[in-house]
Parts: sequence; C-alpha cells; structure tokens
Amino acid sequence: MSLVAFFGPPAITIFLFAVGALPYALWATRRKPSRPARWAVIGTAAAIAAYGAGTVYGLAFTNALAVCGDESGHGVYVDAGSDDVLTSVSVDSFPLSITCHWSGGHSTEAVWFWVPILLYAGLVCAIACLALLLVSRTRRLRRPQDGSVQ
Repeated sequence: MSLVAFFGPPAITIFLFAVGALPYALWATRRKPSRPARWAVIGTAAAIAAYGAGTVYGLAFTNALAVCGDESGHGVYVDAGSDDVLTSVSVDSFPLSITCHWSGGHSTEAVWFWVPILLYAGLVCAIACLALLLVSRTRRLRRPQDGSVQ
C-alpha cells in the first residue's frame, strides 16, 4: 500500500475540516445561529469530510487492485503480510468500501474503519439537529402573535 493511500485519508479529513472552519467561524459570529443550527452544520461538515477522506480511496476505484496489494513482477497482486494472491475486489461508493478478497479465503477492508463511523455520525447529527430546528420553527409559528394566551 502506498504512503498516499495510507496517510491520505487522515490528511484529507483534517484539510477539509480546516477549510470549513473559517466559513463556519464567520457564519457563527455574524449570524449567531442557535445551537441546533450550529450542530447541524458541524454534522454536515463531518459527513462531507469523512466522504472526502474516503474518496481518496475512491480515486483508486479506477485501479482498486493497487489499493489492495502490491503488484508482483508477473502482474499478480499479493498481500504484503502473506503470500496470498488477490482474487477479486468489491467496490461500493456508499458507504465507501473497497473489500479485497484473497486466495487464502480471507477478506480485508481497504477503507479506514473510522470513515463510515464519522460519515454516519455526521449524518445522524445533522438530521437530528435539522429535526430539532423544524420542531422549534413549527412551535414558533403556532404561537399567537398578539401576546394573548390561548
């Protein structure tokens, strides 16, 4: 596995969070959004960063064999830790997954374990906070406008 494939996803995740931090900070200081609104944005950013990190492997979807193993001199891909030969590769775009199937009967996942966890956590956070925002907005719209109590 190349160094880019190994260190790329964490670097991309940190880069995407850093790029999103400045617009988020400007938005939060100027608009003063509610806590659920801020967490909805943070959850969305986490999901985008996780998917972005996972697409580093996605860039390898065109040559997923190179992500799974090292090419031998005969055009055969082998597992670095054993003498098993790569038999097939399963690639899914959502959730991000590259599963390498080896001749020894075992399979390995090439996408880092934290990518789907961060992706789903971000999506759950964003959806839950958006639901809270909708409930609060609905309650605000149902209140009487003249100050009278019903």
